[in-house]
Amino acid sequence: MYFNLRLKKGRLGTKIHKYHPGNRHSMKSKKIKVHFEIVQEYYWPAMEPIYTALAKDPSYDLTISIGPNHKRLFGIFLLSQREAIEKKFIEKGFTIDRNCKNPDVVICGDTLPNPKRYGNALLCNVDHGPCFKTLRYRNLLKQPHTRYVVFAEGRYRIEKLKEHGLDTIETIRDVGLPKLDPFFTGAYSREEIITRHNLDPNKKIVLYAPTYKPTSIFKVAQSIHTIVEQYNVVVKLHPYSWSGKYAPHSQHRIFEKLAQKHQNLCLVSKDIHDIMPYLFAADTMISEASSVINEFLALERCGIIYDLEDAKLKHSDGEPLLEEKTTEWLKDSFVHISQPEQLAEAVTQAVNPTEQRKKQLKEDKEYIYSYTDGKCSLRVKEAIEDLLS
Repeated sequence: MYFNLRLKKGRLGTKIHKYHPGNRHSMKSKKIKVHFEIVQEYYWPAMEPIYTALAKDPSYDLTISIGPNHKRLFGIFLLSQREAIEKKFIEKGFTIDRNCKNPDVVICGDTLPNPKRYGNALLCNVDHGPCFKTLRYRNLLKQPHTRYVVFAEGRYRIEKLKEHGLDTIETIRDVGLPKLDPFFTGAYSREEIITRHNLDPNKKIVLYAPTYKPTSIFKVAQSIHTIVEQYNVVVKLHPYSWSGKYAPHSQHRIFEKLAQKHQNLCLVSKDIHDIMPYLFAADTMISEASSVINEFLALERCGIIYDLEDAKLKHSDGEPLLEEKTTEWLKDSFVHISQPEQLAEAVTQAVNPTEQRKKQLKEDKEYIYSYTDGKCSLRVKEAIEDLLS
């Protein structure tokens, strides 16, 4: 069902529990073995705040594993990047365990490829990028006999999980979104991003962060030149836009050419997966169906959504790709466009939001997120300890 956010702010059922850090004592009787299965490297920013929270407690034993992370070579061959990624994690002090046995808890950024291998472990689903795509619900429903602890960020997500019947399959916990914790703990710096990319400190930062499917890349590329002189324009592509496995290489090549043509256009390197510092630094951002739309909303800043032809967006089995229409999502808080030539005016509106739009930003943020206090990871820790006990 498609809807305007303002029309869906109903009360939650009593089976969903909110967690407040400090309301239970940590389990101290034994080491709690927690394994982080990082299927894709770009999932890590969603999981790292939880790792950091657990690592501060000596009663936890933490390990990680990395998926193949394939990239396509010559349009045909798939090349694994696992060993190179593992090396980076080892250099940072993480413990790699490809064949983790008998963990108490497994934390994943999506459903697990082989959940049975972990026996009776508590399986914790921390979505790597919660937005309004149907993928998370589809993946969970494909494993009806596997029970996950699904961490939800707030009222909207819980309502959708219930609509799909997942409240009868999974254990749902309302903890907020751990991925956002660094926004509110002073971990990021606008000045660091300006210095890193030699941006003009006197100009506002416009971040373009499209997803790879469905994408606005080829539309926005037509008009991005209209804003490169007035603003710092930073382009951060989805990792799949670079790898060639799930999206064509033309997605990154078109912006590589534009970056060469326009000196004021900054294309973030494919080696940088974490978009969160860029969201924090941006005055506005442009996307279409990426989770960054919701993540940017948490800052109560106005973004821009490029509306797509929603009815045409389908999975291979014919089911809708999106849970909501792009034209309706955050309709009154974000600026919406449908044509490339509307981009410049949209940016002007987004960086100068009206009082009414500011009010709507706050309302939509509070509907989607139960907490934006930097303590969501601690709530995950509390929930894990409660469920284990």
